[in-house]
Amino acid sequence: FQRLFLPPPATGRIFRNPDLARCLKLLADGGREEFYQGAIAEAILATSRQLGGVLSAGDLAGYESEWVEPISTRYRGVTVYELPPNGQGLAALLMLNILARFEPAAQGVLSPEEWHKRIEAMKLAYADAAASVADPKLVRVPVGQLLSPEHAASRARLIQPDKANCAVAAAGLRSTPDTTYLAVADREGNVASWIQSISWLWGSGVAVRGCGFLLHNRGAGFTLEPGHPNVLAPGKRPFHTIIPGFFEDKEWRAAFGIMGGPNQPLAHAQWVSNAVDFGMDFQAALDAPRFTKPSARGCEVRVENRLPAATLEGLSRRGHLLEIRAAYSTAMGRGGVAAASRSGGIQAAAADPRSDGEAVPAPPAY
Repeated sequence: FQRLFLPPPATGRIFRNPDLARCLKLLADGGREEFYQGAIAEAILATSRQLGGVLSAGDLAGYESEWVEPISTRYRGVTVYELPPNGQGLAALLMLNILARFEPAAQGVLSPEEWHKRIEAMKLAYADAAASVADPKLVRVPVGQLLSPEHAASRARLIQPDKANCAVAAAGLRSTPDTTYLAVADREGNVASWIQSISWLWGSGVAVRGCGFLLHNRGAGFTLEPGHPNVLAPGKRPFHTIIPGFFEDKEWRAAFGIMGGPNQPLAHAQWVSNAVDFGMDFQAALDAPRFTKPSARGCEVRVENRLPAATLEGLSRRGHLLEIRAAYSTAMGRGGVAAASRSGGIQAAAADPRSDGEAVPAPPAY
């Protein structure tokens, strides 16, 4: 790891990774079997054994990617799709379902009333997700029950308009900038929502010897609490944070996503609410101030300094403990949108000013 990535390259230095180039050539020639059963697999297993890991050849050889049915909800006439458990997309849909029980604040999108409602809905949604999301191959996750109107109504009744709830129990949350998101739309009306992450800064910090890439750190998504649906177990996938999303209304079919670990569902829900409840276009909905929370429990909440003073005062009066962040803070997540019109022939895109992404058209040759 240190040989590959430290010290960081000086200005003008060309970074070279010949081990990774060799592995990419192996993949190009040998396909997935080279990674899961061939020379790359052998290097992964050797690195794991050397550091006391328990990864086996069967773990790699038995892995298969999956095609899954997305889960979805209808939010004021718009359909929002997320990945099912073991991903955390359920939390975004839960938050939207709770928000749907209330009218958009008449005082506007930056009012304390609107922000208080969103923060409280987020805490309830995250508590539900933390208690239930796990690998559905091994644990029954009651997705239908959690996304039911009855459940949303019962959770919405817990929101007090003038008081923050500081006692919502949920797992601690961390967010680190280790994720890449891409959204693409084409002239045929197709959209693709793609996200990748090695989890935490530098993933596990372990570079596979002779291969030039890092092992991820997704095992940190498990809990060791006995009896919890997400408890560590052999052959099991952990609670997973990365969630590419889709958004569909009468005019647009859009791919969207926002990077930022556990921040993603609440950022998804804020973006959808900005677009649907307050008529913002895709870019404005990304640009708008957002909040995030260092933990779903308690009343601490991070907000950008672009909020009006009256909103900050109104949130503090309700009991929210505010941590003011800079304008367009990366702590709020970084996202993108690509959309195709349902009538065909028109594309739209947006890029978050909090990151180094950009909305660009395809070259004419494509």
